[in-house]
Formats: sequence, C-alpha cells, structure tokens
Amino acid sequence: MKKEKKDIIPLTGYQKFAIFILAITQFTVILDFMIMSPLGDMLMKSLSLKPANFGFAVSAYAFSAGISGLLTAGFADKFDRKKLLLFFYIGFIAGTIMCGIATSYPLLVAARIITGLFGGVIGSISMAIIADIFTIQQRGRVMGFVQMGFGASQVLGIPIGLYLANVLGWHAPFIWVAAMAAIIAIAIAVKLQPITAHLAIQREHSPLTHLVNTVAKKDYRVGFTATALLSIGGFMMMPFGTAFAINNLHITQGQLVPLFMISGFSSLLIMPLVGRLSDKIDKFKIFAVATAWMMIMVLIYTNLSVTPIWLVVILNVLMMAGVMSRMVPSQALVSAVPAMQDRGAFMSINSSLQQIAGGIAAAVAGMIVMQKDEFSPLEHYNTLGYIIVGISIIAVTLLYRVSRLIKSRAASQPQKSEAPAEAVISEAI
Repeated sequence: MKKEKKDIIPLTGYQKFAIFILAITQFTVILDFMIMSPLGDMLMKSLSLKPANFGFAVSAYAFSAGISGLLTAGFADKFDRKKLLLFFYIGFIAGTIMCGIATSYPLLVAARIITGLFGGVIGSISMAIIADIFTIQQRGRVMGFVQMGFGASQVLGIPIGLYLANVLGWHAPFIWVAAMAAIIAIAIAVKLQPITAHLAIQREHSPLTHLVNTVAKKDYRVGFTATALLSIGGFMMMPFGTAFAINNLHITQGQLVPLFMISGFSSLLIMPLVGRLSDKIDKFKIFAVATAWMMIMVLIYTNLSVTPIWLVVILNVLMMAGVMSRMVPSQALVSAVPAMQDRGAFMSINSSLQQIAGGIAAAVAGMIVMQKDEFSPLEHYNTLGYIIVGISIIAVTLLYRVSRLIKSRAASQPQKSEAPAEAVISEAI
C-alpha cells in the first residue's frame, strides 16, 4: 500500500528561473485571450455585434490554435524546444499587434486567427518544457506557479487593460500586451537554456509518422479527450461573462475592475497551495473535489439575476476557486501520460483538441445565449451552466482512467526511469 503523502523535492535555482519565464510567458498569452472577455460588452456595443458574432470572434482564435497545433505536432519533437517557443512567441506578438491596429470586425477576426495560429501552440510547448525539466513529483508546484499567469492576468492585466480601453479605446490593451511580450521574448532568447535531450531518443524520421503514431496510442487518446472536455466549460462561460455581469447582474464598467482584481488575487493564493497539495496528496482526489465544488458554484452563478456587487465578488471567488483547483492536478496528471520522445507531439495534439473543443463550445454558447438588443439581459445563460455540469461529470471519469493508467504503469515498472532528469514514476501519484 503506497503512502498518500510524499516528500517534497526542492527546486534548483535554474528551475525557479524556468518557472518564472514560463509563468510570465503564459501571463501574456492568457491575457491576450482573456482580455476578449472584459472587452466583450465594449466590443459588442462599439462594433454593433450580436452574441453569435462575438462568440465567433472568440472561437476564431481557438479554431486556428487547434489547427496550428495539429499541423506542428509532428515537428514538435524534432527541434530544440527553446527555439520552438521563441518562433511561436514572436508570431504571437505579431498577431497581437494586428489586433491592436484592426479597424473593423472582419479585420479583428483575421487578427485573432493569426494570433491563435501562433499563441495556441505556446502552452503545449511550455508543458513539454516543464515535463523535460521537472520530475513528476515537482510538477504540481510547477503547474501551480505557471498557472498563476491566469490569476495575474486578472489582478494586474485585465484591470490595466480595461483602464487603457476606457481611456484610449479597445485597441490599446492589445498593443500593451505586445509590448510586454517583446521584452519577455528577449529574456527567453538570452537566458533560457536549449532543451534538446528528447532529440537523442527520436525513432521516427517522418513528422507525419510521428503524428500518426502518437494519435494511435490508446493511453494518449484518453488524456486527449479528458483535457478537451475540461476546456469546454471555460470557453462556454467566459466570452459572455462581462456581458452577463453588466446586463443581468447590473454590475457597472467601473465595478468590473475590482471584481477581476479580487478574483485574480484569490487565484494567486489558491494556485500555489493546490500545486503543493497535488505533490503531497493524490492528484485525482483533489481534482474530483474541486470539480464537484466548481459544478455547485456554476449552477448558482449562472442562475443569478440582479445581485449586489459584494455578493457577486464572493460568488465569483468561490467559483474561480473550483475552476483553478482542478486545473493544476489535471495538467500534472496528463503531463505524466506521454513518453519523453512523444511529449512535444502529445502536448501539441492535446492543446489542439483542447482549443478546437473550446472553439466549438464558444460558438455553441453564442448560439444558445440570446439578447434582444445590446442593453437587454442575456437569455439562456443558465443553460450553459447545466451543460458544463454534465460535461464535467464525464471529465471526472476520464481523469480517473488517466490516474489509474499512471498508477498501473508505476506498479509494473517500479525501478524504471524515463531519463536521468526524472525520478521514478512510481512515487509520482
């Protein structure tokens, strides 16, 4: 019988730097995507968009990111991961600048597609880097800190972005994100070490063969499906979050800033804590409890009508606690599924399916949610909550299979290590 608690493996100085650089990279990529939600009401009014039009603008990024990930999956393990990260990050910066200079809805959609082609792959490259640099016993903490980019985007990014949008127009936040990302790209080029250990154990010379063989593995497909389902909830609710808050809950534009800041700050506190617990306690159990909590809060939140700001803040924090607490253990679990030589392809395909599923979710949400005019309450927003609960139940069963898979693998290979940099996987979960 294995012990539930495990010793914490300390992080080296370079590992801490890698966490920092990946976290701030994620911060810019997440902020670029997240900023569309708080700008939603502003964009829908300034460009005279219906919910379906705005939902398509959000899903355009997701679909292009998904396609890009599939196209690059075969090549993801053929290059130095640092060079791949830089290439796609520079493309992401160019796409974000295009968003900042777009003058119409079609141009904005085109810019979002270009941004998605590059930005959507960065998360999968970061995941592969994390799996290469950190042992499985460290990844809960690493995921917790890297995912703090989500909370930081709400504490700092979104409030500043909203302020810039209110003062200078909705274009300004995108230019600001691009400027920050340019500085980070320089830091990656100068400070991050090459990551090439996976190149020495490649067996397939054809990128297409590598892609097909990765998809063909049954164990990998379970991980793909689980993470794709996990993305649906966020993509369904998030695009219309501010429109719902303003038109249904009667939150003002000025109150959005403290709402996002408080929710984001709570995420900054929760993510490292959950990450550390994920390295000490069974990851699936934490995920299951967090999912149950999230489902309860989603049902409450999506059925609200006019609500005092203080209560909206409390409910938002409680809901985000569930959402954030399931992200860390789920990603740590899925990162243990692929072998080292397949990590780049696995993470790219995983991210692609996640983005495509999210794009479908955003488009479907745009068709479900109705609004009589740009100032009327959103209708059928609570329907999204019911759908999210059903999908979350399926996701729990799939993550349970992933957890069992990793445990059975550990039991059958107790003395085997994938690479010198990794500890024995039998102690991981």
